Amino acid sequence: MLNVSTSTTAILPAIVLRLAGRDPAACQYAKSLQDRGLNLIECPTLDAARTAISDGCRVGLLLILSESDLSQLDALEPIVDSAKVAWVGLVAHEFISMKRMREFIEGHLFNFITIPARIDHVLLTLRHAWGMAFLRDIQQSAVLQPSDDVPAMVGDSSEMRRVWGQIQKMARADASVLITGPSGSGKEIAALAIHRQSARCKAPFVAVNCGAIPSALFQSELFGYEKGAFAGASERKLGRIEAAQGGTLFLDEIGDMPFDMQVNLLRFLQQKTIEPVGTTASQEIDVRVIAATSIDLEEAVKMGRFRQDLYYRINVVCLAVPPLAERCQDIEEIAKLYFDKFAGMYNRSLRGFSKAAMNAMLAHEWPGNVRELVNRVQRATVMAEGRFIQPEDLGLNREDEGRAISLEEARAAAECAVIRRALSQSRNQVARAAALLGVSRVTLYRLLDKYKIRGDNASSAPPLVSSEWIEAESNDESHRSGERLSHIE
Repeated sequence: MLNVSTSTTAILPAIVLRLAGRDPAACQYAKSLQDRGLNLIECPTLDAARTAISDGCRVGLLLILSESDLSQLDALEPIVDSAKVAWVGLVAHEFISMKRMREFIEGHLFNFITIPARIDHVLLTLRHAWGMAFLRDIQQSAVLQPSDDVPAMVGDSSEMRRVWGQIQKMARADASVLITGPSGSGKEIAALAIHRQSARCKAPFVAVNCGAIPSALFQSELFGYEKGAFAGASERKLGRIEAAQGGTLFLDEIGDMPFDMQVNLLRFLQQKTIEPVGTTASQEIDVRVIAATSIDLEEAVKMGRFRQDLYYRINVVCLAVPPLAERCQDIEEIAKLYFDKFAGMYNRSLRGFSKAAMNAMLAHEWPGNVRELVNRVQRATVMAEGRFIQPEDLGLNREDEGRAISLEEARAAAECAVIRRALSQSRNQVARAAALLGVSRVTLYRLLDKYKIRGDNASSAPPLVSSEWIEAESNDESHRSGERLSHIE
């Protein structure tokens, strides 16, 4: 990979990935590239390539010169699919006629060169690939910078890097998006990031909280109404859908949309037309719909609370936003970002967080996710009296700091973390989470009840599953499979 300064004479670090040993032709190309100013990071294994990628290299040279190289294409795909790296293939001429090789080049490589090749051509292609990767990095960095009027979605954890990579892909397409994640995790900010990177960025972004609109007003709020449509309609009202013309309509908590309104939304998504209340004239609307939910919509479909056809219509691509507890390394960055914002508004004498306050934030479980963190930081900037924010200013308990925990407490904390991660990875579907954990569904419900974790985001089962329900399910499942229930070991 190339990771170069602006100087044309700089020594350029470049990954060279070859899996077939010390091939003479490969060695000759490598030596020639070194002579022309490339500092080669030679990777004889896939693990070595992964390490080089994680170190920040932008460009890689992939050598496919022998039959043994060709046999590795399936294993290579996850490596060369990295969004961080632009790969150039150096391919034996006879392999180009093979369908598998052509598919691999088309689907995964920035460019390719057949051998024998002039070394100047190889070097120029690598520099071009680096330049394109450099521009992509600049664009991504610009996107990550929050504006003054919009909450920031920040973080450099592996979870957030995955989210940002998916956001970039979704922004390039115009398909409907479903964003899942617990309340307060930043679903609306993710939707806004998709909108701002898309071709619709200059058009309106209209957000609708489906859980905050009374059922009787839903039709007129979404579709608008004409003057005289009903008593009190003294003038025409523009609906939220029409207000988003040319841009993006964000439907937050779409799982709370009244069931009888779901068919109207489905009709709009299919026909791209609306009929305001009080008229039968259709009006064409061009908007992109992004929906968000903190409940398990698949389970809601099974229970008859959400239309299956609407679910498939809005869930063309899905983005799962992780809870703050699963990206703890981002807590300090988020806290400092909002400290800078609120301290300038409320208390300019503050210098930052004390060590005790930062430790308290890192130890906190954050059930309210990023929204809770922002709220606590804002409160602390108002209430703090010293130069540094203390745990009490955040509403966190200093007494727990440094306290030795028992083995039972440590095990419980570990089990809670594993269960929450499995629920997040399975989009809060208990059956799938149980499969990931290798336990039965009833066992997982027992653990959810034990640790007071709201499985399925409290949508597919009672808020906390009752012991009577668990006992009935346990007896039924034991009868079917004879499985002996046990806790996660």
